[in-house]
Amino acid sequence: MNFADRLKQLPSASHLAALHLAGADGQVLATIENKPGQGGSLVVYAALAALYGGSITPAAASLGLEWYAEHVADARAFPGKHPNIDRLLAWAQGTESYRAQPVAA
Repeated sequence: MNFADRLKQLPSASHLAALHLAGADGQVLATIENKPGQGGSLVVYAALAALYGGSITPAAASLGLEWYAEHVADARAFPGKHPNIDRLLAWAQGTESYRAQPVAA
């Protein structure tokens, strides 16, 4: 299934202004905002956090890569072009979990 079709199956994130991603120490490592160019990533990360108890675990990251579908190959070919996918690529290889902190719209 391609990314656009997957997004149609995931819950809306319109209730969120952003999602902060924090490490074990609570420090925010990244923020995904509800704005053009990040909306799809916000939906993906919010759905993963909902499925995995509010965290992005290595298993969640791997599932997220499946959901990003065709965009993963482009992210691998051009590191830095898709930072939200790059993050999942790294996290899927690790052992740490990252807390997803929703920011209400």
